[in-house]
Amino acid sequence: MRSEETLKEKTAKGLFWGGVNNGVQQVVGVVFGIVMARWLLKPEDYGMVAMIAVFPLIATTLQNSGFKTALINQPEVRAEDYNSVFWFNIIVGCSIYAVLFCCAPLIASYYHTPELVALSRYAFLGFVFASFGTAQAAWLTKQMKIKEIAQTGIIAILSSSLTGIILAWLGFAYWALATQSIMFIGVNTTLLWYHSEWRPSWHIDFGPVKRMFGFSVKILGASVATQVNNNVMNILLGRFSDAKDVGYYNQGQQWSFKVYSLIQGMVMQIDQPVLVGLNNERERQLMVLRKMVRFTAFISFPLLFGFALVANEFILLAIKDAWAPTVPLLQTLCIGGAFMPISALLYDLTISKGRSDIYMWGTIALSISLIATLLALHTYGIQAMTWGFTAVNTGWMFVWFFFVSRLTGYSLLYFLKDILPFALAALAVMTVTHFATLSISNLMVLLVVRIAMAVVLYYAIMRLFGAKILDDCMKFITQKLHKKKS
Repeated sequence: MRSEETLKEKTAKGLFWGGVNNGVQQVVGVVFGIVMARWLLKPEDYGMVAMIAVFPLIATTLQNSGFKTALINQPEVRAEDYNSVFWFNIIVGCSIYAVLFCCAPLIASYYHTPELVALSRYAFLGFVFASFGTAQAAWLTKQMKIKEIAQTGIIAILSSSLTGIILAWLGFAYWALATQSIMFIGVNTTLLWYHSEWRPSWHIDFGPVKRMFGFSVKILGASVATQVNNNVMNILLGRFSDAKDVGYYNQGQQWSFKVYSLIQGMVMQIDQPVLVGLNNERERQLMVLRKMVRFTAFISFPLLFGFALVANEFILLAIKDAWAPTVPLLQTLCIGGAFMPISALLYDLTISKGRSDIYMWGTIALSISLIATLLALHTYGIQAMTWGFTAVNTGWMFVWFFFVSRLTGYSLLYFLKDILPFALAALAVMTVTHFATLSISNLMVLLVVRIAMAVVLYYAIMRLFGAKILDDCMKFITQKLHKKKS
């Protein structure tokens, strides 16, 4: 009984601090993002950085090589395991930077933008700095030190955002965005070292890396494909369109990502450590997974559908009419974004079961499907491509579910019972709110009324139908407040 209470406590605390971390980061990102997009930067500036964003992300993935995930999923991890991964990442990170430094002219040629040569070489420095923090991040996650990870992320986002604002104000344009990213990585890595008790030694042995390679290389393949999937629209738009269109799409992508990553990041910080610990208890693991799915659906659907509802008012008020073309793209991305945290939870379960091969091949197949769909739709314009991107990603949730059902016995009926009530409730609430507020012409009043009405209606529906997940959340919040008072 005590072990179950301990697991519940760790999970609840992990979700809480994961939520704090992602919540603060997204709020800070919203505030600083509004300032930069409204007054300091142009769509072209965002487009320039968006066109090369995939390259440092892939490079960072190659440098990590899936070893962070491998360390987290090992039942027992020794100091020499962390040390092996630490030195391997540094060597690979520096080597890949050298390769990408030489490839910068080819990247600029692909996008027909010569300015990308210098920008690429500068922006790619970030993943070199990140290579020094992978082992520390794995150690903190393995120890469930989510509070420390949260503090690290919050300080990093505050300091880097302030740096970006200052540089943009001074007229550095897209260089400000690149510097902001590098600053975030540098501060984050430094603070990971501060909070981690593990330190590397000069005794370098790559034996542990070799032993983990079979598992981690599959995570690597899937992670590279994931980065391509997340940035495929930027890659293709940069080729077939111009920096302004890439900027419009990237702005919509950033705002939708800020919202759904609030949920996804909160859950993913604790799901693998918790699920791995239950691999020998099939029924209990399924019970915990279903509860995580319900919790994710309970928050994700109203949050993303709600953001789609107020997207027009938000964009026009926050970053002015110049960004109006972003609105329909953002609304479409929010619909797909509601399903993304659930998909992430499902594929994390396959990894926790040691089936990194499923994760790899499933993600690569998703990548191929996305590229084929977008190439077929690119002549119809950016909106059609965005709908195609959303449809493929949403449908792929059921591909992940198919594998999870084979591994855990999770039936389709139970899965639909766990997510559909929240999806339908959120859809009904947003539909009623939309039509009930059509007569309001003032954008600020409309934004406030729609948010307030949607929150009240969704809470009322959850209460009316006795949603247990709402009671669990309210109970946890009450306990936290009571502890603070005492």
